[in-house]
Amino acid sequence: MFEPDKSTYQLNDGNQMPILGFGTYKIAKPDLMNQTIQSAYENGYRMFDTAQYYRNEKMLGDAIRNLSVPRQDVFIIDKVTEMNQGHDLTINSTDFSLQQLGTDYVDLLLVHWPIADKFFETWEAFEELKKQGKARSIGVSNFTRSQLELLKTQADEMPVVNQIETHPYLNQAPLIKFDKKQSIVTQAWSPLGRGAVLDNPMIGKMAVHHGKTPAQIILRWDIQRGISVIPKSQNPERIAQNADLNFELSDDEMSMLDVMNRNQRTGNEPELVYEWGKQYKQFKK
Repeated sequence: MFEPDKSTYQLNDGNQMPILGFGTYKIAKPDLMNQTIQSAYENGYRMFDTAQYYRNEKMLGDAIRNLSVPRQDVFIIDKVTEMNQGHDLTINSTDFSLQQLGTDYVDLLLVHWPIADKFFETWEAFEELKKQGKARSIGVSNFTRSQLELLKTQADEMPVVNQIETHPYLNQAPLIKFDKKQSIVTQAWSPLGRGAVLDNPMIGKMAVHHGKTPAQIILRWDIQRGISVIPKSQNPERIAQNADLNFELSDDEMSMLDVMNRNQRTGNEPELVYEWGKQYKQFKK
């Protein structure tokens, strides 16, 4: 588990965000949500990530209430989907999300994917939602450097977080470096590459050397890169392992993981979603 004094990042709006979170994508049954959230909470996770697109906000809200812990003890991330973007839809859909979650506010509200025709008005609504106290912090997901630079031309305040796909086969080093320069915390979705990187022999050797799992090696690499992670699992043993990251990778090990980059995505290409205005189904080879 994390040492308490090293378990959060300071965001550029002054709020604190846990380094480690728990992803809920594809958790679609209330019983399973209850079990996984309880297991995650017992293993030290305090940040829980959902999205309108996942259609499980109510399940997550119910599962958090079932923990019987004060609201301020958990950090909830939600994301506004493409079809709900635009000024009024963003505000109305966020109100509905808060009803589903059973809370007055989310700790972090993200634009799930940037889309061209609603780009600035969506962010304007985010800034309003923050002023209204419905979102403590506001950020983005799947934004490229050029989209962040475009946003900067009209935004009153910039995102505190950019949640992107990153793993050893897609290390995103230039974007992470840019985020850092802009005081934006990078958060990794799919930090394990949807399992694609877990069989890598070099990562396997590192895991044996440290007495850890390949997943733990990758998550530790992320944390040493200064980014936040939201791994997901429905297996209690793996939920516990993914939170047990109190070890150090050497500079050589970090470099070996850095050079595994293949620019290989498992999810959508942000620029295409931006142009199409929606996520698209990928063609399988």
